[in-house]
Amino acid sequence: LSVRVVDDQPAPGGQIWRGIETVAATPRAKRLGESYLSGADRATAFRACGALYEPESQLWQIEPGFRAFITRGGKARIVTAQAIILATGAQERPVPFPGWTLPGVLTVGAAQILLKTSDSVPDKPVWIAGCGPLPLLYMTQLLAAGGRIAGFLDTTPRGRLGSALRHLPQGLGRLGDLIKGLSWSLALRRAGVPIIRYVTELRAEGEGRLQRLRYRTEDGRETDVPAEVLLVHEGVVPNIHAPLALGCAVNWHAAQHCHVPVLDAWGESSQAGRLDDATAEVAAAPERSALAGALALRPFLDALYAPRPQLYAPPDETLVCRCEEVTAGELRARAVEGRPGPNQLKAFTRAGMGPCQGRQCGYSMAHIVAAAQGRSVEEVGFYRIRPPLKPVTLGELASLDEQEPAA
Repeated sequence: LSVRVVDDQPAPGGQIWRGIETVAATPRAKRLGESYLSGADRATAFRACGALYEPESQLWQIEPGFRAFITRGGKARIVTAQAIILATGAQERPVPFPGWTLPGVLTVGAAQILLKTSDSVPDKPVWIAGCGPLPLLYMTQLLAAGGRIAGFLDTTPRGRLGSALRHLPQGLGRLGDLIKGLSWSLALRRAGVPIIRYVTELRAEGEGRLQRLRYRTEDGRETDVPAEVLLVHEGVVPNIHAPLALGCAVNWHAAQHCHVPVLDAWGESSQAGRLDDATAEVAAAPERSALAGALALRPFLDALYAPRPQLYAPPDETLVCRCEEVTAGELRARAVEGRPGPNQLKAFTRAGMGPCQGRQCGYSMAHIVAAAQGRSVEEVGFYRIRPPLKPVTLGELASLDEQEPAA
């Protein structure tokens, strides 16, 4: 096969092993952990695999016939392929709350990118709020890098662990991952990191930037603390913009409150033609078995860290669409005027029309509309996604005269 890999990052590694080729030979590699360091061999193998690798490239449209529109180095071109594999991965779940747009408020994922790529550590004590494995991992990495943690506001609801334990037996095949997660929690306890559990509400406050943090726990207790840096994380969701733009079918994942592409056993979407070959089915069996084993712990994690009920019910004054500065109150008011759907609300309020194309506000909008109209989020749906998937300049469009084969 002739393979072209279009990567919007400057080097191999993706999200997990970001910057691995430059970091592997530096002292900070050890601080990031053995799992991160294992990516060095993967990156080396990828470089030697024979694929045509195009880093710092943007895929912004795909047409029928597998015509891909790609920009690299300020020049756009059309590449025609026999098949296209979308590896868009996941993004952090955007969760609006009062003050989330203040300078000083970031996501845990963004802070980890800075740590991996530039060894950047906040010079102020850091508050971290949310749930899931990533905050635990990042906090251990931050401590190893000399950072200071003011406290961890754990938003996992009370009783969630008990309800998730029924999924644990099938995940025991990933015992190493469980032990790793427990080791992160133990490291935080040994370091004396304050952990406040069952946090239900969060508010960032300040004049021009983050200065104070207010949070409420399940027992109704409200606390104010000084804060200059707040990192938030409430899990990840599939990055579905490219599949939606292609017209691929998606299903609603009720437990994780997100859409997932509909795929067959081969990973093909509803827009692809499946080749039914018995020999290929047999050859793929070991790979599928390995993949199933790697995902064995997922039901336990999904149940333990399912989104809490208050996550998508921000107060009226909260900005939901950061790009167009549309508040939750505006969306609620419009949602009851004729029961509009996401695309009608986009036209009425401009929510979802900004540069992020709804990546930051899409799920919040759907939940707010569903609650206001008494419908399910699945019924409300998502924005209609159209190309270009990334910003494109007129100069790049003007350079589309030439076409080239896939590789």
